[in-house]
Amino acid sequence: MSRTTTPDSRSFPLRRQCPFAPPPEYDRLRAEEPVSEVQLLTGGTAWLVTRYEDVRTVLNSPAFSADGTRPGFPAPLPGFEQILQRPPFIRMDPPQHSFYRRMLIQDFTVKRIKTMRPGIQATVDRLLDDLLAQAPPVDLVEAFALPVPSLVISQLLGVPYDDHEFFQSRSQVVLSGARTAEQSAAALGGLRAYMDGLITRKQQEPGDDLLSKLTTEQLEPAGELRRDELLMMCLMLLSAGHETTANMISLGAVALLEHPDQLAALRSDPALLPDTVEELLRYLSIADLITTRIAAEDTELSGTAIRAGEGVIALLAAADWDPGVFPEPERLDVHRGNRHHVAFGYGVHQCLGQHLARLELEIVFSTLFARIPTLRVAVPVDELPYKHGGLLFGLHELPVTW
Repeated sequence: MSRTTTPDSRSFPLRRQCPFAPPPEYDRLRAEEPVSEVQLLTGGTAWLVTRYEDVRTVLNSPAFSADGTRPGFPAPLPGFEQILQRPPFIRMDPPQHSFYRRMLIQDFTVKRIKTMRPGIQATVDRLLDDLLAQAPPVDLVEAFALPVPSLVISQLLGVPYDDHEFFQSRSQVVLSGARTAEQSAAALGGLRAYMDGLITRKQQEPGDDLLSKLTTEQLEPAGELRRDELLMMCLMLLSAGHETTANMISLGAVALLEHPDQLAALRSDPALLPDTVEELLRYLSIADLITTRIAAEDTELSGTAIRAGEGVIALLAAADWDPGVFPEPERLDVHRGNRHHVAFGYGVHQCLGQHLARLELEIVFSTLFARIPTLRVAVPVDELPYKHGGLLFGLHELPVTW
């Protein structure tokens, strides 16, 4: 296949089709040019991969590297280069990636996460109490969707929740495609300085939390972690731990409200809750641009030759709407029962916090619609302020009433 560009390559990342569907261009690319070259906003080019099987190949094959320090690694958004200068372990290959992941995995197992259920439930109940005490309309993002995962990850890591406005605002700048490289660099610098100061506090007064554990057991000279490595590891957990789930909560609530038959099915059969969460993860696939790679060797995908050193973007939303794998992908179906989506990625880099995210979403949706059975969106769904062009899809605000 010859090298091509999308018709609107100058504006890549492409805009989603509100309120939920991936950019419509993905359908054409998947059918006609499943591996196609685009011009990035940051300069340079990358291969877009849109078919489910090809996406899984990119994410699971050693022919494609996650090493963000390799020359030519694709930077889809302004400021992304700043992250790659001192990348977190998700931008590394084994064995380096495995080394860091092993330090965290026991704190994110299914067994460990299950013990957090009572605390998460109490947090959700308390926030809904506060929300219901207000006069509608209320912004569900500010009052509920963002505080739930922020409180949970703050408690797990040992980050003072009183600082949430600081780290939330800076994280949003880093993940947004609407900021300049200079603004992103300044926000990332502020986050690094904040986390560096917090590590110093944990060294002086360790607590019963993950950051204290890593600081006392893994940081040099007692352990093998350099300070900058620990800093980026915890910064990644903090940012990813609240932004992704917050966007899933707000978008998931709208998706269910816009499909009352599916919400009714869930209400009539609570056993459908896990499948509902999986279908929402597939349907929304909010982390579409996270899975960037670079070819480590000459290879081929769907008949297209990819040379070593060329950037690749495996589009998760395109894969999760592949009709060859998910029939009628545009239909939200809580009975679908297909859990083979790639919303959390695939292979060795699959999201470390996926069990925590699933638990939070199950508790949130079961409790939200039980406590507020008349919940509805207060404005037309097409007029909601969506997050376009960033690393994560979501909502800036969600006014609701009841």
